[in-house]
Amino acid sequence: MRKQQTQYQHSKELPNIKEALEFPAIDSKSAYKQALKYWQNELLHVQQAYYHQGQRAVIVFEGWDGAGKGGAIRRITEKLDPRGYQVFPIGPPTDDEQGRHYLYRFFNKLPKPGTLTIFDRSYYGRVLVERIEGYASDSAWHRAYKEINDFEQLLLDDNIKVIKLFLHISSDEQLKRFSERLNNPYKRWKLTTEDIRNRSKRADYEVAIDEMLYKTNTEQAPWNVILADHKWYTRVEILKYITHALSDNMVIAPPPIDPKVVELAEHQLGIKQRGCKYEP
Repeated sequence: MRKQQTQYQHSKELPNIKEALEFPAIDSKSAYKQALKYWQNELLHVQQAYYHQGQRAVIVFEGWDGAGKGGAIRRITEKLDPRGYQVFPIGPPTDDEQGRHYLYRFFNKLPKPGTLTIFDRSYYGRVLVERIEGYASDSAWHRAYKEINDFEQLLLDDNIKVIKLFLHISSDEQLKRFSERLNNPYKRWKLTTEDIRNRSKRADYEVAIDEMLYKTNTEQAPWNVILADHKWYTRVEILKYITHALSDNMVIAPPPIDPKVVELAEHQLGIKQRGCKYEP
């Protein structure tokens, strides 16, 4: 039997979400806009490198209700080539998915060569909402930690990079955002009865989240907890982290131009290549 390569160990860098934490912020809108533009452009270059080199990655988003996962994903994908990624919002299993192994519906959403897959919530629901709400038996969610680690190792062995982010907001900030949604006609659809019910079990979710982070924070697929009380900071930090994580062991510079293109452009179009300049 092949030796297990992942290390099921908790990283000291991960915060304990039950503790009172300082939530960093970006105070200047102009600084936010400048940083957002820069990192969106950098991420576009990385996406192009993945396309040219046929590489793949899975980006997993988990977090509290109201933590800003959707807004962050919009900023991630805003400048990307839409042909090079897919976003899958994960809700309750469909009738067809009921009765199948919970990982079934993630296997058929894995990225094609040259593309990225983004999960807005994920298979970690087995050890979060399914655990707390009783949708999964105790034995099912207990064994899910190993199943998930093995699943992610399978992806890694198949040369699919796995990037995992948990967006953490304080209880006070969550309540503030729920209030904003309730009182904004264009955001009311975001607040559900499930969100309200889940908040009443926040202490139970804190225990489940910390255990999830501890047991699935592996060496090759680590968690990154983003402190998300301040949206500007959150969005920039996520873009920065994803760009660096995707760039690891990758050549990001664009490939050299095909000499045939240069020749045809000169002979048939009358234009010459004046030199390729890479502008990061």
